[in-house]
Amino acid sequence: MKKFFLPILALSTLVPAAAQAQEQRFEHEGRIYSYTVARTGDTRVISGVEEKTGKPFVLRVGEHRVRGTVGSQQVSFPLREVEPLAKVTILASR
Repeated sequence: MKKFFLPILALSTLVPAAAQAQEQRFEHEGRIYSYTVARTGDTRVISGVEEKTGKPFVLRVGEHRVRGTVGSQQVSFPLREVEPLAKVTILASR
């Protein structure tokens, strides 16, 4: 499950704050994801959808932990486990 989140979390740390308020798209392992990043206090909220299936996701990235949902499944893991992936194709930044 974490393989899905890694490119999103990696991209959210690389994209400037001004661009994060807008919708982003990227491709990973043949799947296209659209997402936005918002800041709520000390937490980044990454919300989006896998475009082919329509499966929504919401991730709350705190100082030490990532929590959220993918579809109806709850997820939670330490932020230290997130490592940038080598192959992610950014499709658009609107």
